[in-house]
Amino acid sequence: MARPTKYASLICAILSVIAVIGVIAGLAMKSPMAILIAVTPSVGYEVYRTEGESTIWASWVMAGVLVLEFILVIFNIGFDVASFLGASAQTVAGYTVPLGDIRIVGPALMAVLAIILIVRTRGVYTRWLAANIIVCVLALTYVLDPNVFAQLLRQGVQAGMNQIN
Repeated sequence: MARPTKYASLICAILSVIAVIGVIAGLAMKSPMAILIAVTPSVGYEVYRTEGESTIWASWVMAGVLVLEFILVIFNIGFDVASFLGASAQTVAGYTVPLGDIRIVGPALMAVLAIILIVRTRGVYTRWLAANIIVCVLALTYVLDPNVFAQLLRQGVQAGMNQIN
C-alpha cells in the first residue's frame, strides 16, 4: 500500500532545508558530524517511504551504512580498504565505488544507493530524498577527502548523462 503523501511535500522541503544547513555548517566548520546529523532525517524518511523490493533494500542498507559511518567518524576509525582488498574500486549494482579510507567508502556507497533509488523508483518523494542524500554525502566526502570527492562527482555526472541518453 502506498505511503500517505498529504504532508510529504512539506516534510521533504523541511528535510531539504535541514540538509542544506547541515552541508553549509559542515563545510564551514570542516565537520563531518554536522553533515551526518543533517542527512539522518532524510535517510530515515527514505526508509519509511520506499516500497519496492530493490528500493527497500537500498534504503535499509543506506541506513545501516549511515550508522556505521557515525561510528567511524565518532571514534576516528581509519582503515585502508583498498590495500586490504588489493583494489582501488569495487562495483556495487553496476556502479563503481572508490575504495580507500573506510570513512570514505560509506558516503560513496550511500551515493550509489541514492542513485539506485533515483533510477529504480517512480516516486517523486523518494527521488527528492535521494537528491538530499546525494548532496549531503558529496559534501561529507569533500570534508573527509577532497580527492575522492572529485572522483565521485565525475561518476555521478556520467551516471546522469547515461540516464539522459
